[in-house]
Amino acid sequence: MIGRPNSGKSTLLNAILKQKVSITSPKPQTTRFPIQAVYEDARGQIIFVDTPGIYEKSTDALSKRINASSEDSLSQNVDVVLYVVDHTRERDYEENRALGIVRKSKAPKIMVINKTDIKKPTHIVQYKFMQDEFPTVVEVSALTHANINLLLDEIFALLPEGTPQIDIETLAQPALNLDSKTFVSEIIREKAFLNLRKELPYEMTVVVDDLAERENGTLAITARILTSNDRYKAMIIGDHGVMIKEIGMAARKELETATNKHVYIDLTVETDPHWMEYLT
Repeated sequence: MIGRPNSGKSTLLNAILKQKVSITSPKPQTTRFPIQAVYEDARGQIIFVDTPGIYEKSTDALSKRINASSEDSLSQNVDVVLYVVDHTRERDYEENRALGIVRKSKAPKIMVINKTDIKKPTHIVQYKFMQDEFPTVVEVSALTHANINLLLDEIFALLPEGTPQIDIETLAQPALNLDSKTFVSEIIREKAFLNLRKELPYEMTVVVDDLAERENGTLAITARILTSNDRYKAMIIGDHGVMIKEIGMAARKELETATNKHVYIDLTVETDPHWMEYLT
């Protein structure tokens, strides 16, 4: 699954799986590394790879790694490419760059026009002529799940026959490359993005230092939010610590639902101007 930022790839994957495996928010760079997840029904098995959005310019170390990881995903053993576009935004250089990367792949391609639940604004005319490049075009709404089954039909029609690669019954969740600490850090990062909205740029990440189940069954989490500037640190903490408490509370509620356990989160904020050089 490839496309420019905020085209709805992660929301689409969650809709297909009927379970949250990839975090979402209105912010660019919400997805920072490819998420691998498995879907299975009577027709067969699909291993999806949700790639980070393709950016127009990679100006910092983090952006460069994110763009490189998306391009590298297409160089792997891929059977089908889903090119996801958002018709509510005008086609621009960023879209052209994503399309250029898709064109390099020799795998069969499906153009997925997302967000059909939104009628205005629409720039569908700018994308219509691109459909000539794609033998298969499916219009979907990841939000309302419209035409998800149709999209799955088209994917299965292009996949080669073979034996299942994953024993889905042994999986705790569909995501294949998310360990417990990574999953928790992603949930906390999502809640930070959603609570901070436009106040904070993407220059923050989450590190989970400890994850343990106490004798009483409570899941105890020790985590840090890293950001690049003391000014951003103050925003994340908020007046009298209100913002960091809201972020922690939102993360705790979702994790309690996901794990069916009581959750305690010790969440702090640190400034590290170099975190983007070695973390995602």
